[in-house]
Amino acid sequence: MSGYPHWQTVPLRWKDNDVYGHVNNVVHYSLMDTVINTWLISRGGLDITGGEVIGLCVESHCAYHASVSFPESLRIGLRVAHLGRSSVRYEIGMYADSAEDLLVAEGHFVHVFVDRETRRPVEVAGKLRDSLAELTTSGG
Repeated sequence: MSGYPHWQTVPLRWKDNDVYGHVNNVVHYSLMDTVINTWLISRGGLDITGGEVIGLCVESHCAYHASVSFPESLRIGLRVAHLGRSSVRYEIGMYADSAEDLLVAEGHFVHVFVDRETRRPVEVAGKLRDSLAELTTSGG
């Protein structure tokens, strides 16, 4: 768990459980997206409604290790494994809050930052780049 520079606790909701009584797989992806975008907006200054630059998810993956259900909360760790010129690869670890060493799921997301209008890749720069560098674990 020490390999993640940023942590966010997210409570699960009643509707996150599926008919089998555990959190459905799509919820894990939503939580990854939420933690990443919370960081980008609050620390990176990303303006999702009017900014010139937006991040598009071009790849995602999740591996499931343990079942979890509402009313549990998840401790979600976030790091950047690679920070490129116009892209970033995030790695995410999800742990049951009631048992900190229980890895529920781990995954990755790749964003390519593009111009909002043209959808062409743009360089990750300024406050956005600085905030992502804070999460970098590979020196990227």
